[in-house]
Amino acid sequence: MPYVAPVKDMLFVMNELAGLSDVVAYPQYAEAGADVDLAPAILEEAAKFNQDVVAPLNWPGDQNPSSLKDGVVTTTPGFKEAFEQFAAAGWQGVVHPAEFGGQSLPKLIATACFEMVHSASLSFALCPMLTDGAIEALLTAASPELQEQFVPKMIAGEWTGSMCLTEPQAGSDLSMVRSRAVPQDDGAYKIYGTKIYITYGDHDMAKNIVHLVLARTPDAPEGVKGISLFVVPKFIVNPDGSLGNRNDVQCVSIEHKLGIKASPTAVLQFGDHGGAIGYLVGEENRGLEYMFVMMNAARFAVGMQGVAVAERAYQKAVRYAKDRVQSRDLAGSAGPVAIIHQPDVKRMLMTMRAYVEASRALAYYAAAEYDAQHASPDEVARKGSQAIYEFLVPIVKGFSTEMSIEVASLGVQVHGGMGFIEETGAAQYYRDARILTIYEGTTAIQANDLVGRKTVRDGGATAQVLIGKIKQTEKNLASAGSADAKAVLKQLTPAREAFEASVSYILANAKTEVKAVYAGSFAYLRLCGLVLGAWQMARALLAAEGLRSSDPSFYGAKIATARFFAENLLPQAQALATSIVESGHSTNALEVEQF
Repeated sequence: MPYVAPVKDMLFVMNELAGLSDVVAYPQYAEAGADVDLAPAILEEAAKFNQDVVAPLNWPGDQNPSSLKDGVVTTTPGFKEAFEQFAAAGWQGVVHPAEFGGQSLPKLIATACFEMVHSASLSFALCPMLTDGAIEALLTAASPELQEQFVPKMIAGEWTGSMCLTEPQAGSDLSMVRSRAVPQDDGAYKIYGTKIYITYGDHDMAKNIVHLVLARTPDAPEGVKGISLFVVPKFIVNPDGSLGNRNDVQCVSIEHKLGIKASPTAVLQFGDHGGAIGYLVGEENRGLEYMFVMMNAARFAVGMQGVAVAERAYQKAVRYAKDRVQSRDLAGSAGPVAIIHQPDVKRMLMTMRAYVEASRALAYYAAAEYDAQHASPDEVARKGSQAIYEFLVPIVKGFSTEMSIEVASLGVQVHGGMGFIEETGAAQYYRDARILTIYEGTTAIQANDLVGRKTVRDGGATAQVLIGKIKQTEKNLASAGSADAKAVLKQLTPAREAFEASVSYILANAKTEVKAVYAGSFAYLRLCGLVLGAWQMARALLAAEGLRSSDPSFYGAKIATARFFAENLLPQAQALATSIVESGHSTNALEVEQF
């Protein structure tokens, strides 16, 4: 089934929930030519490109994955040409600075564009996604010389980027990184070591690959405080900017995976033939700090991948449900009807739709906070937006990706037996979604981050700001007075109270009952996703009620979906709060030997 970008829904969220008009009014974005009238044109062009060029490659990529032969990685037929078109159209540079060849547009606009490419093909989109993260890290920490040497080519799409963290013995625990960086007389370093799970670590889609590599210098302290960050290009860059000799970086294998098969996941060997030439980014022993810039960008992007694949699974399930004729209508029609008339099929489709819309709204809201953090002329507002954005990132990453697995699974269920057959394509979304809760930090890592760094560290201050915003929306629902607003308010208030109770428990027990608190971290992340997603859906309902007369079908569907979320999904919040507060000791009750 062809992918149709949900441009109208995206623009609704951007304008009514994320405050696009406020974002484009910030001086740096206004100077770049951003305004509310530009966004629809950009999104329409992104939709055309991804619908017509990228989406048709999704299924062939799954059936004909990237391959390694005689040391050369070849991507799926069509990927290289599509990436050339992607780069030529300027999509890699949407959010990056104009001084390096980008367009300097807000993250809010870029987020919608990149949701589309992720929906069109997760495997394809991973290449520009990792390049974006590498560009951000270089712009944050690299010297002006390194920035000038690498960033313009990456923004232009001539070169791509990779993130080389993981090693065979060092997965989530980066303190165990053992790759070595030996300083040379000319100021460069020679890099030695093995990196695994490197997305687009080698491929044929660009002329050069800019690897960002974590490694230790000879006198570095142990642990995470002794890790430095290096640029290690696939091809050495000559002083005039041309490409020189091949660097001592080799792809020794690519992984055979459950999903995202067209994306080459490489094992890279650095320094087997004398040492790979690398260049220090920033200062020695601050590499993990710099890499977190790239990881946070990637974590938000992976959350958008969750939204994107769920959207694609939903579209496919709806089309099948409308086409598949089976059984009589329960109301007593004369003959068989399409299965979309059956209440349980509608339940599944509404669940899929509601999760997608809530997750998209929360992510776009977060993107707008990122824009305010970087562009607002008010310093106090910038700090407040930074705190909210950082609080939301693990939720966008963790909740949206867990959601995508559930939605893709429901998509298979809607197809029935045909969903279990590969040729229908429904199973691909389920397989592709499964990686999203694992890479760029597992859901457990996101949940622990949400508890420790984002809730306990500031004494719950940011959580309380968000709770205050939810209370204001509750007042607005009460003032609206419609039956739908009252129904949503009835569910939102106890859910918000469950959020408050969970925050209070975490703050009161984080030091004295640390294992009990962290036993509930996943439940806390899910509760936050549900409650904050419901808050956005409630805001969507209020906006849609005001606009309904202009397009009754579209805005009526918005209202119905918001109410469905509140009545069918949000009640989980109270059960999750019970789990957070009560179940920590039972989770930890068994000794290791008892398992």
